[in-house]
Parts: sequence; structure tokens; C-alpha cells
Amino acid sequence: MRERNVAEHLIWYEKLRRGDVAVVGGKNASLGEMISTLGAKGIRVPQGFATTADAYRCFIEANGLEQVIAERVKALEEGRTTLHEAGTAVRTAIIAGEWPKETAEAIRAAYRELATRSGRTEPSVAVRSSATAEDLPDASFAGQQETFLNVAGEAALLDACRRCYASLFTDRAIAYRWIQGYGQTEIALSVGVQLMVRSDIGSSGVMFSIDTETGCDRFVLINGAWGLGENVVQGAVDPDEFQVFKPFLDDAGRLPIVAKTLGAKKIKMIYGGRSEAATRNVPTALVERERFTLSDEEVVELARYAKTIEAHYGVAMDMEWAKDGETGELFIVQARPETVQSRKAGAVFQSFDVTPAGNLLVEGLSVGNAAATGRVCLIRSADEIDRFVDGSVLVTSTTDPDWVPIMKRAAAIVTDHGGRTSHAAIVSRELGLPAVVGTGDATRLLHDGQDVTVSCAQGETGAVFDGLGQVDVSDISLEDVPETRTGVMLNVANPSAAVRWWRLPADGVGLARMEFLVSNEIKVHPLALLNPEKVTDADERHAIDRLIRGYPDGRSYFTQRLAIGLARIAAVWHPKPVIVRLSDFKSNEYADLLGGRHFEPREENPMIGLRGASRYYSAFYRDAFALECAALKALRDDMGFTNVIVMVPFCRSPEETDKVLEVMAENGLRRGENGLQVYVMTEIPSNVIRAGEFAERFDGFSIGSNDLTQLTLGVDRDSEALAEVFRERDPAVLWMIETAILRARESGRKIGLCGQAPSNDPEFAKLLVKAGIDTISVTPDSFLDVKRNVALAEKEMEAAHERAPNQSATPPTD
Repeated sequence: MRERNVAEHLIWYEKLRRGDVAVVGGKNASLGEMISTLGAKGIRVPQGFATTADAYRCFIEANGLEQVIAERVKALEEGRTTLHEAGTAVRTAIIAGEWPKETAEAIRAAYRELATRSGRTEPSVAVRSSATAEDLPDASFAGQQETFLNVAGEAALLDACRRCYASLFTDRAIAYRWIQGYGQTEIALSVGVQLMVRSDIGSSGVMFSIDTETGCDRFVLINGAWGLGENVVQGAVDPDEFQVFKPFLDDAGRLPIVAKTLGAKKIKMIYGGRSEAATRNVPTALVERERFTLSDEEVVELARYAKTIEAHYGVAMDMEWAKDGETGELFIVQARPETVQSRKAGAVFQSFDVTPAGNLLVEGLSVGNAAATGRVCLIRSADEIDRFVDGSVLVTSTTDPDWVPIMKRAAAIVTDHGGRTSHAAIVSRELGLPAVVGTGDATRLLHDGQDVTVSCAQGETGAVFDGLGQVDVSDISLEDVPETRTGVMLNVANPSAAVRWWRLPADGVGLARMEFLVSNEIKVHPLALLNPEKVTDADERHAIDRLIRGYPDGRSYFTQRLAIGLARIAAVWHPKPVIVRLSDFKSNEYADLLGGRHFEPREENPMIGLRGASRYYSAFYRDAFALECAALKALRDDMGFTNVIVMVPFCRSPEETDKVLEVMAENGLRRGENGLQVYVMTEIPSNVIRAGEFAERFDGFSIGSNDLTQLTLGVDRDSEALAEVFRERDPAVLWMIETAILRARESGRKIGLCGQAPSNDPEFAKLLVKAGIDTISVTPDSFLDVKRNVALAEKEMEAAHERAPNQSATPPTD
């Protein structure tokens, strides 16, 4: 054996930099970089040291293992042995190896020094593997080697380090290197030894400085659970989830949390006892399941860490965090480059349109923004992996790195447990597969051989449908999008789906429907939240109680969830305007909400009944409307989304306007304060006939072509029998629209249109442009077509203006 300098086999983190990947691997180099350079910026990273790649090579050479490894790898490549047999043989040989004396003493001495630094006799440490080819921008190698937690004592530390070496040849690591095209003997392994954060009595999780599903770089995604973080990484627990808007993080007075979901968190990993393994999983207490793992202030603090780390590295980052249950301090315990969204081209993205063949079977968190069909292959444990059928939909409770070889061959993945940062989610993104994680009961409701459609194309909720549905894929290119004077905005209802379209060069959001959030995010009638004692149905009361877990009361639940949902939409297009329409449910639709039937009147014709503006000042609904106002005030004043414009729907008269504006002002939404603009929907003929009076009270108009057509022609827009009569291009409707545009321009008010007609009818969009409309708001999937139609209409108008002077300057000849 060649003489080696043992001092080079162990380096303290504070002496490492990110350029030392070849020496200590990506994980350890990154930890050293953060300790050395980011501590002064407030980033806490636990102390520790790393063995070097040379120490690994020294161990291999000292035990004569080069030949064992080479022979087993060659046999595997030639098909003379199986992956499992080769991996087992190499791992067994490494674990049986003896430490070179000098290397072992260096590790013991460093551990004693770590004890001195921490003030503990035998400090608990995390022992992590760090391969010299991991955490690269084009391959994460995440989870391929082992981590050992709560290791205490010199003998246990040396044993854990040796097992880390062996984990370089786990079956999953060998398979992953094949997938990524790396040679099996090209990579060495460093071991990181890091003081444990007492997250076993606190919380921990994973964090990304980018939206993992869409690549939107304006958000930080945080997942968290009680106890040690391995359960979140492996997807063994359904974690809490938070999203934070990065551009507002520099303002210390803001809490820009734009998504917040309470996870089930049924288990947590804690330290084992003296006679047990180093760690063990135990059930969480009911109070823990019903409480968020982080306060809003802690969520924002972690997000600031992510923003700082990303700025330092210059790329989107994937991080692991831990909260010490003794001190309450937050730590970053790992950081690596994000490897999926960073590889995607920004100019072209795919849109999936799914037509299910059968009923909805299960729902969960959507991963991948894609869809696929296939036959279920239900695998309950890793022991059954060999029976997986290529091209099937993998359905299982949870996955870990051992599952990667079959995940690569799957059409889609469905799991009972896990969040967006779980192993199943990360690998699915890397492989480009749609996955629905955290369904809760997929393994119980789905069965082997069942044909299903897996859809992740509708936003953050993924769905599995019965049968082989139709999946249509279209490429959307953002190259050569024309510039237009007329603004083209988006109609958005679903906050989770809104982020899918963040790359579209839209001029903002022309219509964000509040009632979608109430029905899908809140689900409870606001009066039932304010007066729960009036909900006499026990099942409904129980359902409401479950929904408001984690919130002080029903009022807080409504206002916080509504504010956060709207913030998600406002954030995607900030600082461009986002027009939020106040709730416009009809009484029959309100009655369908949880608890709603206890409060709503029965109306013969809800379409023209108690809806829109008339509700807001009514004695019946006034207190509920105050909740909407509170959410909007928090959205604008506390979170900082002053780009939000409030729009009043179905306002029948200027006199009604005065009542609505008075109630809004009483609840903190006074027109003009903090730049607040208030628009009115132009959807009733009276809005056009008395447009001048409305203009005195509002800052702008938005034409709702569906209701305006319905009320101008006297046609029920939902009637199939009268579908041919319902025409936005009827001369009477066009007169209404053109007159509304004219009156708005005369009054110096902005006016747009947010109906479906421009999305369905290109010629209708051209008519609006020629009438002089300021903005057209359309569905995201029709944005590019409408944008091109608008550009064409503007060119035609310019050409007509150019011809007109020439014609008038040249008189006709006899």
C-alpha cells in the first residue's frame, strides 16, 4: 500500500468549499460552503467534519477490495449475476473490512474534538454518505447511499462510517448509476459526521427554492413533519406544506405565505432507547396531528434561508431543515442544486387535456403536471418488486430508493403517503412521470389489473380515474408571442392550477373567481363558521370541525384560507393587476356548501335572485361578507399584494353600489386607500344604460358577456333547448358591449371583458379590439390564440387608418 497523508483523510466543515466535491462529495462540500460563507448571513448549519475520498480509497486498498468490486461489477455487466447478488457481495466484503489504524484514530480524535466543541461527552451525530458525483446539476443521486442518525460513541461512529462505505453499492445506487450513465467504480465516498439537531423533539423536513411542479422561481416550497426528517424524505408521512412568495421576503413586516396545508403526520421518528435501534417511529399525538409543525414566522424565516442560499449558489436549491426542540432554533442540514426543473427549457412546455373514462377513484397531491393511462400493479412491499410489469401504474404505500429500478419502468406512480418532497415525488419528477402521492388509501381502493387514468394536469390535486381515458398532449411554445396594445389577461379560478401558466406573458388576471376558492378550498358556508351552533346535522358539524383543525376558530379558517388562496394567484403575476371578483354564488349554490342548507333561502329563480351585490349589505349575509373583506384586507395590507383589484358582481343600480361601498369601507376596504381600486361587472343592461353613474363610483368596468347575453336576450344560459339562441354576437348584445366600451372611455375608466366568448370565437376578439376595449381576459389554454388574433386585428386597424387618409387625399376623377 502506498504511503498516504492521513491528515488529508479528514477535513472539518469550516475548511471546505463547494469546489471540493472531488475530495468530500457534493453533500459535504455544500455543508462546508454554507458554514464557511453563510453563517455571517444568519444561516445555521450544525458543526462537523468529513472523511475524504482518499480515506475511502485507502480503506478499499487496505482490505484488498478493488478486485472483489471489479469482479462483481464485471459479472453483473456480463449478465452472470443479478443486481441483488452483486450488491450483497460487495457490501458484505466492505462491512467485514478493517479500518487502517491512522484513519480510525483520525476519526476518533475528530469526534472527541466535536464533543469538546459541543460541550457533550458523547454527542449524538448524524453520519451521512456523500459520493463524489452526487448533487450535480444534472443528477441528484439523492437517497442512493445511507444515512445513520443518533450515532453516539467512537465504536458506533466507526461502524456507521463503514456502513456508509458499503452503501455506495446498494442495489438502488448501482441501478441509479446505470440510469445516469456513470461507471460503477468511478465514484468514491466521503462520510459526513455532523452534530444532531434535536428535531426528534422538534420538527424537520425538506425545502425547495423553486416550485417543484412548474419551475416557477417566485416561490419557496417547505414540507415539514414532527421528529427526524427521514420520514419526510422517504415519503413515510404526509407532511405539512407551505409556499412562500420570494419577492416579499426582504420586507421584514410581511408574512407572504401563499399556500398552507395541514398534513396528517401520523408518525414521527425519534431517538431509540439504550436497548433499541438508534431511531424508531412512534405514533404522533392527536394534538400534534392537528397543529402545524412551524409557526408562520418560522415558515418565513426558513424561506429567507432558502432565498439566501439560492442567491449564494446562483441556482435553485433543494434543502433539508431541522428545528431543535430544545432551543427552538432552525438549522439547514443539507443543501444541493435542484435537478429537475433546472433542466427544462422555458420556451416550450406541454399542456395535458384529460377526458376520464370512468369515475374518480382516489385523489392526492399532484406531481408532474402530466397524465397517463395504464394497468394497476399493486406492490405492497419491496419484497414484491420482482413481479412489477413494465408500463404499469405503480401503486404502493410509499417508496424508497430501492424502488427506483421499477419506478423507471412505470407509466405513473400512486402512493398512500408522502408529500411533494418525498422520495416518490422527487424521483417521479426526475423520470418525467405523473405521480399522485399522499392519497391515504390507494392501496385499499385500487386493485391489481385495474385499468386507470392518472391525471396531474388540473393543478395541485392529482386524481386517479377508473378506465383508460383520453389523454391529449399539446406543446405550447412561447417564442414569437406578438406585442399588442390591447391587454390580454387570464381568467383564473384555481390557485393551484394558476402556477402552471406562470410563463405565459399575460398582462395580469382579468377575473379571479372567489367562489371557486370558497367551494373548493374552504368548503363551508361562512355563516356556518360564524354560527356553528345552528348546524344541527351531526355529520356536517364533524366535517366542519375536521376542516378547521389547525386554526383558532371558523372565522380565522375562512379569512386565512381565502387570503392565502387569493395570494397564490396574485403572486404568480405580481406586480401586474389581478382582478378578484367578490363571491357570486346563487342561493342554491351556497346551500350546497357544508352547513349551507341551514341558512340559505329557497328561491324559485336563483339566477336573478339573492346574488352578488345584494347579498353584501343584506342583514342576512352582511356578517359573512365581512369575512371576505377581512381576507382581502389581509391580502393587500398585511401580505402586500396591492396589485389586487376588487370587483363587485351583479350590481343592479348606482344606489346599490353606494350601499356596497359603504359596507366595504366599514370593513377596512375603502376605495382609494392604499391604492385600492374597485371595478364593477357589466353584466346587467342597467350597467350599460346607467354607465355614467356607475363610472362615478367605480374605477373600471369588466364586461361579463355570459350574463349580459342572458339578460339582454332573456335566455337562460344553462338551457340546452335554447343553446342556439344564446349568441354573444347577436346585434343587441354587440350594441350593449360597444356602448359600454364607449361610455367607459368617455368617462376615463378602464374597461375589459372576461367572458368565454373571445376564447371560443376569434372573430369576437377582433370585434372587441375594433370597439376599443382596453383588455380581454381569456382562459389560459386559449391565451396564445387570442393574443395572435388581437395582434392581427390591431394590424388590420392600422392598415385601415393608413388607407383612409390616402383615399380622402385623392379625390375621385370623372
